Amino acid sequence: MSRIKDHIKIEIRDLTMAFGSFVVMRDINAKIHEAEIFVIMGGSGCGKSTLLRHLIGLKSPAKGDIFYDGESFWHLSEEARQQRLRSFGVLFQSGALWSSLTLTENVSLPLGEFTSLSPAEIEDLARLKLSLVGLKGFEEFYPAEISGGMCKRAGLARAMALDPDILFFDEPSAGLDPISSRNLDQLILELRDSLGATFVVVTHELNSIFAIADNSVFLDTHTRTMRAEGDPREMLKNSTDPYVREFLTRGESTASKPAETEKC
Repeated sequence: MSRIKDHIKIEIRDLTMAFGSFVVMRDINAKIHEAEIFVIMGGSGCGKSTLLRHLIGLKSPAKGDIFYDGESFWHLSEEARQQRLRSFGVLFQSGALWSSLTLTENVSLPLGEFTSLSPAEIEDLARLKLSLVGLKGFEEFYPAEISGGMCKRAGLARAMALDPDILFFDEPSAGLDPISSRNLDQLILELRDSLGATFVVVTHELNSIFAIADNSVFLDTHTRTMRAEGDPREMLKNSTDPYVREFLTRGESTASKPAETEKC
């Protein structure tokens, strides 16, 4: 893992997430290193996407803090926080593309908003980003004219538009067939190696977790806190925690245990 640097890019410190008096998760602590693919995993309703919203500044902590490059995100001035946010790229579950815009126009949006580049330069850069995610030749297509996997790739191209230091993905494989999901995993690995960016990925897809994760945190609905942290492949081999093993083996290690149901 020599590609991973010693520098701690993100630190989650004593974080409690809540909606009013309802606590979603408490006492989350994790360190994410530069150029690492960090996976937030757990069952439905455990707070994975809520944690992502805290990380990208859409929701403030009930307790605790989040640090980027050693700076407290929630104690920055508003101007400094906005500057930090511009170093983030976010891929939402659906891709969140504008249906009335071509792929080039979708990728051009953040470039037009946050740079002083000319229209011609913006278009060239947008086409380059689409090429990087394997969409060369589809620049003038609309989202409705391409597959779900290609929409995810276009959303990734837009997330990369401003050359972010950190890329956040919320369930990138959701709704994709196994081949498209595998291809997206491979693309994430290639981009990490070529860009040297830090990736934070929310997912419950085991194939993706084992394929891309350098490090991870497992959020547990029963205790409402993180139950394990580390390389998920090592967790699978060494963890004796029944809930962690149940998740990582699709329940095969606890087949005799009555299934529990939980609301999304």
